[in-house]
Amino acid sequence: MARAAGVSRATVSRVINGIRNVDPAIQERVRQAIALTGYAPNQAARSLVTRRTGVIALIASGAGSGEENPFPGQIFADPFFGRVAGGVVGHLRPLGVHPVLMFADTLESRDQIISFLRQGNADGAILISISAGDTLPKLLADASLPAVLFARPVRPIPISYVDVAHRTGGKLAADHLVARGCRRLATISGPLDLPASQDRLAGFQEAMAVHGHPYIPCAEGNFTFASGEAAMERLLAEHPGIDGVFVANDVMAQGALGVLGHHGRRVPGDVAVVGFDDSSAALACRPPLTTVRHPIEDMAAEMARLLLAHIEQPDLPVTSRIFEPILVVRESA
Repeated sequence: MARAAGVSRATVSRVINGIRNVDPAIQERVRQAIALTGYAPNQAARSLVTRRTGVIALIASGAGSGEENPFPGQIFADPFFGRVAGGVVGHLRPLGVHPVLMFADTLESRDQIISFLRQGNADGAILISISAGDTLPKLLADASLPAVLFARPVRPIPISYVDVAHRTGGKLAADHLVARGCRRLATISGPLDLPASQDRLAGFQEAMAVHGHPYIPCAEGNFTFASGEAAMERLLAEHPGIDGVFVANDVMAQGALGVLGHHGRRVPGDVAVVGFDDSSAALACRPPLTTVRHPIEDMAAEMARLLLAHIEQPDLPVTSRIFEPILVVRESA
């Protein structure tokens, strides 16, 4: 295999093990040689030497605690999770590292995951936590297990994370709506116990204040289609003259657009709408949704890279990677 790639065995080993100090062009040559030769390392022998499994736990964690908790169904219904999983798999698969999907929706399941990782069944964890009360990020940090979190944790804890500049995204939405001529604006936020929701709202409100609009009506949602519908109904009832809305994710924006149509409000003629994420929901909207792009696939790949670095270098300090959002203009604003 090393001969096919024209490199040393040590270089092949570094690429297979996800070590980052290999030139990208050489990494690509090794991956092509792997594909050409059909090379497959002996995982059992490799594990004995490296004490690694080649498995990463991809954990979706919520705050549910009962048997009827709909949490797994909510995860699969939201395009966000699929994008994270796709970004993680896309980076890990060429390296021969495989994610195992785990759900942490009860106290018992959290304990089971910590035990699973402590016993060496996976080399580390990528965690998607969707609840402000989630204890799993702290449990992972307290156990000194290699882990990377999607989005800044609710409370400061020593765990690496990858996030987007949410305040910048809120400002992009505000600037665009004002530039379109909107003067009576409102917003639908995500759950306000989550840092991402707080930051998107703050960025929008701060930018609107700069534009001379110190008060922006807000209705809180929970990132679901139904909550977007309910929030838009509340805003129209209390502020019927709205001519622009920033919605904190595309799924809620999709629900809001349906309500606006039901009330005879033309989009963007009567009300301009901007979402957040640039997910498949944005393209499914009618009209297609102008939105702030959340580079989820790139962020997920960076989570995988960062986790592999923590696995390779256990003493690596906790760190953060912050991505910049961009505005994607379509037909809704």
